[in-house]
Amino acid sequence: MTNDSTCRVLWLVSALALCLVLKLSSTGRIIPARSPVDPETSHRYSVDCSAIYDMDPVEVGNALALRRRVPEERDDSLVNLTSNCHVFLKSRGYTDVCISQEEKNFPLAYSLVVHKNATMVERLIRALYSPSNIFCIHYDGKSSEEFRAAMEGLAQCLPNVMISTKRETVFYASMSRLKADLHCMSDLLKSEVQWRYIINLCGQDFPLRTNMELVSELTRLNGGNMLESSRPTQAKSQRFKYHHQIQDAIFEHQKKPVRTDQEKEPPPHGIEMFTGNAYFVLSREDFLAWSEDTYSPDEHFWATLARLPGVPGEIPRSQPDVTDLMSKTRLVKWSYLEKRLYPRCTGLHVRSVCIYGVGEMRWLLNYGHWFANKFDPKVDPIIIQCLEEHLQKKQKLLLSLASRVCY
Repeated sequence: MTNDSTCRVLWLVSALALCLVLKLSSTGRIIPARSPVDPETSHRYSVDCSAIYDMDPVEVGNALALRRRVPEERDDSLVNLTSNCHVFLKSRGYTDVCISQEEKNFPLAYSLVVHKNATMVERLIRALYSPSNIFCIHYDGKSSEEFRAAMEGLAQCLPNVMISTKRETVFYASMSRLKADLHCMSDLLKSEVQWRYIINLCGQDFPLRTNMELVSELTRLNGGNMLESSRPTQAKSQRFKYHHQIQDAIFEHQKKPVRTDQEKEPPPHGIEMFTGNAYFVLSREDFLAWSEDTYSPDEHFWATLARLPGVPGEIPRSQPDVTDLMSKTRLVKWSYLEKRLYPRCTGLHVRSVCIYGVGEMRWLLNYGHWFANKFDPKVDPIIIQCLEEHLQKKQKLLLSLASRVCY
């Protein structure tokens, strides 16, 4: 990367970055098969979300019982729906969108690194949708043909949704996850949309704030960054002190980095290492190469670069740790901290992370974060439906008090 291009990346990213995305070339596009249109992409449940928010025991109990009978949501239902863009856009409310003048003047870029559950990805986009925003989707090289077709269908119907020009086969905690982010970041930098901040998401994230609220909070950052950045513990230091090699793993991601006994050279330029999560954007080519054989590089790459002197939106090295509960980028509930830092998970744990249940609705909305992870309609679809309803009502209320533009 030349000095000129590096400066351009740093200047554009001074806005913020909770992380990144990708885009796909027009050659080799997957064309969804034409089939009868089904206007429903997900099942709707007869529940009172306001009562659930108020923790009404009868309604919460009803919701808990309903989630035991979750119908299967197939990727080809979205393929069918996007085969007729007019029906898709109208049925999902994309043709009747109003935004505030502030939102129009403050476009956001979203990077979605996803690999399954097409209808959940579409619901995520719809919850964040604004005609002034831009969305980039990177789908995994391991994704099914139906999922890839559904993502291509979204890009075909929505003019501000793109598919990454390069794609990775992503393996857990490996460099491929970081590269997927970088591909999308590169594509979004080339976009004609003069976005102010880039926010990266995965397929199991969901917003806790409306687009209007996000614009307001990001405006107040005044070019600063929002991300987790803490000094590494002894255990986390092992992730980048030793070389790691990709080996087979017996779970969904199939492969993962495994530590060797070979120590790495210190990071280039005397960079002091910090750790965090995957949600931030900036690039520096030599540090990127050094991070190639570390464990979960996306969790220290952004956190470290944000501390470099002179980086736009810099977090000074003298500043105390910014923990995951202090950074508003992502609210995650870990099983080993439940009952100490937050209430018990009402959904299901997967690798120590809570897949949220309907009992978390009030806690999620009141904690103060912008997004939360993780959600899964197979575990609890009602919490997702209630968050959708809450955001729609909140956006409508805020728009009624602002000057607005309708499309």
